[in-house]
Amino acid sequence: QVRLVESGGGLVQTGGSLRLSCATSGRTFSINAMGWFRQTPGEAREFVAAISWGTETTYYADSVKGRFTISRDNSKNMLYLQMNSLKPEDTAVYYCASRTVHEVVRSASGYAFWGQGTQVTVSS
Repeated sequence: QVRLVESGGGLVQTGGSLRLSCATSGRTFSINAMGWFRQTPGEAREFVAAISWGTETTYYADSVKGRFTISRDNSKNMLYLQMNSLKPEDTAVYYCASRTVHEVVRSASGYAFWGQGTQVTVSS
């Protein structure tokens, strides 16, 4: 079992920045990739970014490329999402997720463990 806890969400104005954090615990040695997803009411969970644990290769949705940066700190068992130049359309609940398979995928169904989510609201 892997436990994930997100933090760092909040209210920010258009153009502002936030850094989301995801604390991992439990069987962290089984993690081979992690991702960030977001969801708005009535919509499916949307891929935002992912990172391969072994190579630290990163992947981004086109909508956030150049504005968001995913990173990790192994020594602290943490995953981060730095979000810059935020737009109102970035408003959503953001979730971190982990998977045990090395291959990074963009589908939410490919991730076994999820955090509870943190709300990000970008005002116009």
